[in-house]
This record gives sequence, structure tokens and C-alpha cells, in this order.
Amino acid sequence: MTQRQRGPEDRAADRFTLDVLREAFLAVADEMFVSLQRTSQSPVIYEVLDFGVGLTDANGELVSQGNGIAGFLGPLGEATRDVLRRVPDLAPGDVVATNDPYAGGGTHLSDVALVRPIFVNGELLAFAAAKGHWTEVGGKDPGSWTADSTDVFQEGLQLPFVKVYRGGRPDRDLVAMLRANSRLPDMVEGDLVAQAAYLEVAERRVRELCDRYGSRVVADAMREVHARSEALARAALARLPHGVYEAGDHLDDDGVGGGPIPIRARVTVLPDRMVVDLSGSSPQVRGPVNCTWSGLVSGIRTVFKAVTDPVEPASDAWFRPLEIVCPEGLVFNARRPAPVAAYFEATEAATDLVWKALAPALPETLTAGSFVSVCATSIALTHPDTGEETLLVEPQPGGWGANAVKDGEHALVSVGDGETYLIPAEVAEQRYGVLVERIGLDVVPGAGAGRRRGGRGLVREYRILSDEALLTVAFGRHRFAPWGVAGGRPGSVNYVEVVPADGGMPRRFGKAASLRLARGDLVRLVTGTGGGHGHPRERERGLVLEDLANGLIDEREARDVYGVSPDPD
Repeated sequence: MTQRQRGPEDRAADRFTLDVLREAFLAVADEMFVSLQRTSQSPVIYEVLDFGVGLTDANGELVSQGNGIAGFLGPLGEATRDVLRRVPDLAPGDVVATNDPYAGGGTHLSDVALVRPIFVNGELLAFAAAKGHWTEVGGKDPGSWTADSTDVFQEGLQLPFVKVYRGGRPDRDLVAMLRANSRLPDMVEGDLVAQAAYLEVAERRVRELCDRYGSRVVADAMREVHARSEALARAALARLPHGVYEAGDHLDDDGVGGGPIPIRARVTVLPDRMVVDLSGSSPQVRGPVNCTWSGLVSGIRTVFKAVTDPVEPASDAWFRPLEIVCPEGLVFNARRPAPVAAYFEATEAATDLVWKALAPALPETLTAGSFVSVCATSIALTHPDTGEETLLVEPQPGGWGANAVKDGEHALVSVGDGETYLIPAEVAEQRYGVLVERIGLDVVPGAGAGRRRGGRGLVREYRILSDEALLTVAFGRHRFAPWGVAGGRPGSVNYVEVVPADGGMPRRFGKAASLRLARGDLVRLVTGTGGGHGHPRERERGLVLEDLANGLIDEREARDVYGVSPDPD
């Protein structure tokens, strides 16, 4: 009798193979990320990198995630699990789309998640998921997200877990609906096709792994990723200073006349779990700065990852020791149909609030307050040379706070925006037809002073060259400056200033929706300085003189704030 030759499905999962597959899952996510960046038609994706990608197991638990938006730490797995609940007839080649803010994985309507099931030998093994900011999905204002909506129906087209691909073929009726509801139909279809294509790339790579190692071993490796992640997270949590920490702050306003909006967090750090309670915060508000549960989870997961281990790859299992308490109907957990177009303001504030509570207990890990806000900017205009309708959408980087051992960083994107960038000046001028007159650090005397000083924000100026343009901005921390720690001074606020070409008075504000601009108007985008750490008089003389030489402070600040005279005599 001859023995049957052993195939991949007969192999046991040894430790070496499990480690190889864990790295392979990360490689799949990274390839997905690069594929979308190279094929997207939208600068907000291929230049700004406003998207996230991931691979989940058959239960929708995130196994690996590609670089991108840190604020998408929650939505990818949640969106996939809701696909399992809501779409019972999944088949090979299907792709499900959702941007529902109130369901699993939803943030705002501009962030569209696509989920593709991966079947191997007729069995569901995994999902490839992606969430990207689509430039235009309809709504009352160009760019869809806005600063003054009062319900979600003003914010764009809603996609409630619909199959946009069936058996590998796009649903032409849904594509037609997307195009009909967008001011930039070619771009929205391009976003869909590019995003769906790299999900197919992920499926091919997973199938290759199954061909080599066997689907049972691949599934075992996914379970091992979860077990390893949870064990590492719990070990890191056990090393943190245990106790109860609290912080309060405010959102500036809701964009439609309400505010300030009080928010509060109580953080309990135990040896086996962290509990974040936001139930002392404001009820949901009339304007679009509310976030829903997924946005809140993303914001809290971001700071949890920062204090446990920011380097180890993320998976859903990493966050099993994290418990979030926030009743429905609050600004951090809004009910339908509350507006959520500028949800990122609440999400970032939730991160910053927990950060603020824990910062005194972790002085070498967490910084003082940063500029926090995405400082989202949208300019809709007709290109003065080509006549093309264009839409410049980007975040703005700003100043981060200092910690006990390091000065704050200059001009970095906000914590929730992770790996994103602003649009390069050359791209802004060529693609959109604006003139970039200035990009530089914003130096506000005294702001962020400390033994370790806060990082400086950015000034970015656009000159409008079209006959008319519409400006939409949501700059949080316009009224409440970033906080200092241990005697460090607060930073400075974010703001937008429009200088009219006709010589009229400049206007300064934090939020605006479709504000009309004329040819020659100057739009000045200014982000804040981060908070300082420690008393300024404790800063080393050499560092003060270095800041003076670099133009980060002036002689008066060196003398009056830091007690250092530039003149050695």
C-alpha cells in the first residue's frame, strides 16, 4: 500500500511558520496601502494618504493594518463585523460599501469603507478591508464634509452596506447613483475602482499563502496574532502606573452658534484593563462636530496604543483590555440623524482628553497638549487656466506639546491623522490653480514656553487666482489653547484669516462653510503652538540661545520668559 503524499492542509503550525505568516499579514496590508496610493485619482488619497487598509480573520477581527490614518484603528474591524451581520449572502468577488456613520465602522459620509470576503476552497477565511476619504459624495457643500450642517442628510449620499461589486463585477446601477450624487463624478468612480482593486490584490496574496502553507495553518496564524497582541497589551498595561485620572476641557463650538461644549474623561488604569468613562461630557450638539461610537473608539484606541506600545503592529485583539463607557446621545456617541461631517473634532478631542488625564502620570511618554485639530481645509474653485472644476482638500499640520525629556515637534499632522501629509505646494499650484505665497513656522511669543518648549505651528497662505472660490474650514482649538504640564505655558490657538483683495478688513475665524472668496483674496491658515512642559526658567541657557538663533523666540522672550540675556555681559 502506498502512503498518500502530505499536502499543505496536513501541516501543523510550528512557531517559525506562525512568525513568518504574522509578518506576511503585515506585508499584505502594506502592499494594499501602496497599491491604492499609486492608483487613486484623488490627491487627498495619493498625496495626503487619507485612508487605511487592513486584513481581518473570518470573524472580522483585524489581523494587520497598513500605515495611514491612526484614527482608523477602530472602523476597519467594526465595518467588517457589521458586513457579516447585515449581508448574509456574501459570495466570492463581492465588495460591500458602507459610509453609514451610525453603524459599525462609520465616521462621516466622506469616509467610505469597502469590504471584500476572501474564500478559499469554498470557505470564508478572511476579509480585506479599506477605508478612504472620497473627495466628493454629494451634500450641500462642495467636498461633502462641512462646518455648519444640522443633520446627516445635508452631508452627502449614504451607503448602507450595499454590494458595489457582485462576483467581481461592478454594480452599474450603484456606480450610476454615485456619479449622479457627486460634483466630481469621474473622481468618485475612480476612488471606487482603485479601492476595490487593491482588495483583490489582498485576496491574491492570501490565496498564495494558503497554497504554500495551507488554509488551516493560515487561520491558526491569525489566531496566534490575536493571542500575541492581547498578551503584549496586557503585559504593557500591567507596567503602567495604576490609578484614577481625570481631565476636563472644551470643544470651541458646534459651528452653528452653540458652545463652548464641555467634555470630561475619567480614566481608570488597572493591572488587567483600562476603563475610559466619558459620561460626564456634553449631550450631542446641533452642529457637525459630533462623533459616533466608531469615531470615539478610534480616538480612545489611539491613546491606548500610545501608552501601551506605539511600535508593535495593531490588531483588534490589542484593545481587548480597553473598556469605553459613553452613553448614547452624547457629543462623543451621537444618535442618528445628528450631523457628523466634522466628526474628527470630537474624535481628536477624545484622544486629547484622555491624553491630558494621563500625561502627568506618564511624563516621559505623553506630551503636553498639541494643536489637536485636523484643521480640515477645503477650497472649491475653477482652475483659472484649464476651466476644470477642482476641490483642494487637506489637513493642516501644527505644533505638538513637549514632554519631560523632549521639546515638542514642529508642524506635524494631528494625532488621529497619523501618517498623512499636506498637499505639496507644487501640486496645489499645478492641480488647483492657486498661488502658494508662504509656508513657514508660526512664532507666537511666549506660547508653549517651558523647560521643554512646545513645537511651533504652521502658516500656509493661498492666493486665489480664480474669479470665485468657496472656502470650508474646521479649525478646532480656535478658542482654547493647548495645555501645558508641570508649569509649562499653554500653546497658541489655530485660526483662519481671509485678507480681501479689495483692501477690506481681514476676517479671522475657526469654522466656515462655503465662504465666498474673490480673485486675489488671500487665505491664511495658521495652526497653533503645542504646550510646554516644566517651568520656562528651568530651561538650559544653551537651548534658549539655540532657539533664539533659530528664530523660534526673540530676545524679549529669552529675557522675560526664560530669564536668559543674549548678551553674556
